[in-house]
Amino acid sequence: MFVIGIDPHRGSHTAAVLDGTEELLAEYRVVADRRQRQRLLEWAAPFTPRIWAGEGATGTGALLAQQLVAAGEQVLDVPPTLSARVRLLDSGRSDKTDSHDARAAAVVALRHRDLRPVRAEDHVAMLRLLAKRHHDLVAARTRAVCRLHTTLCYLAEGHFPKRMKAAQAAAILARIRPTDPVAMERKALARDLLAEIRRLDRALGDLIARITTAVTASGTTVTGVFGVGPVVAAYLIGHSGGIRRFPTAGHYARYNGTAPIQASSGPTKRHRLNPRGNRQLNHALHMAAVTQVRNDTPGRPTTCASRPRGSRRRTPCAPSSGASATSSTSSSSPTAADRGPGRTSGNDSMACVTGSAP
Repeated sequence: MFVIGIDPHRGSHTAAVLDGTEELLAEYRVVADRRQRQRLLEWAAPFTPRIWAGEGATGTGALLAQQLVAAGEQVLDVPPTLSARVRLLDSGRSDKTDSHDARAAAVVALRHRDLRPVRAEDHVAMLRLLAKRHHDLVAARTRAVCRLHTTLCYLAEGHFPKRMKAAQAAAILARIRPTDPVAMERKALARDLLAEIRRLDRALGDLIARITTAVTASGTTVTGVFGVGPVVAAYLIGHSGGIRRFPTAGHYARYNGTAPIQASSGPTKRHRLNPRGNRQLNHALHMAAVTQVRNDTPGRPTTCASRPRGSRRRTPCAPSSGASATSSTSSSSPTAADRGPGRTSGNDSMACVTGSAP
């Protein structure tokens, strides 16, 4: 079995072939263009059977990895952190070059048995794109609202709503009558920010409709979980990927950051909130858990029973971990359940254009 490591870049890709003893057999550099897959396959034809190991196959090398998968090749995704460790521990080849990076990726594929294989993109990739776009639009709107809020503080007295809507901002601007050139320019700037907020509101409305259509077409049952609406479902499915790649619910909790981390010292045993993991996925699970706690659901008594009396508000407890386990179980079922009029309601709070970005 030959392993071909790839160090991808925007302008070119470098490949290195290793055998089972980590001996370097050949190297090849290909220009990134429309014929990159054809030239790589022609060069790799003598090395069979083979496996491709792409460093960052979901980032810069995503297009090349998908092209190889479409050609029937087996491609593994090598995290850059693992290849960096190989370079650090390699006494003979510790230099940071494209050829050494490709060789390091191949070494990782030879010695690491838990690398994620690259699959052809499906509805999961589409939902991830939609979730990322939603995150960017909400963040852009939040910035515009903050700037508008700051500008209005220079123009009028009084307290303005923290979560300001476009209609509220327009009503406030209509009452302002500037008398000097500086104030007039500030009002013009506020009008520009208001127009930007309205444009983002329209874009978010259109995007949420597309997300709803895509989630429905995916046939997922995760929307059957109380507190999970179309937008939250897009975050959960898009950022979780294939749920079967997590061996247990604990692995999934570690990935999404809902599993507490130990902060023990001596005889004192305690845990703290986990600031690591996929934060957007963590936020989506948090929204579902908060919705369950706020309503009469099985998640509410679980939270009250798991939190010690008199404990601080940020003490880790069960709701997020429970929502993580429930969501992972529901996401693993690709077939939508037949839900009647009494189905549980979802949570579209992440779709609120006045909220904070997850």
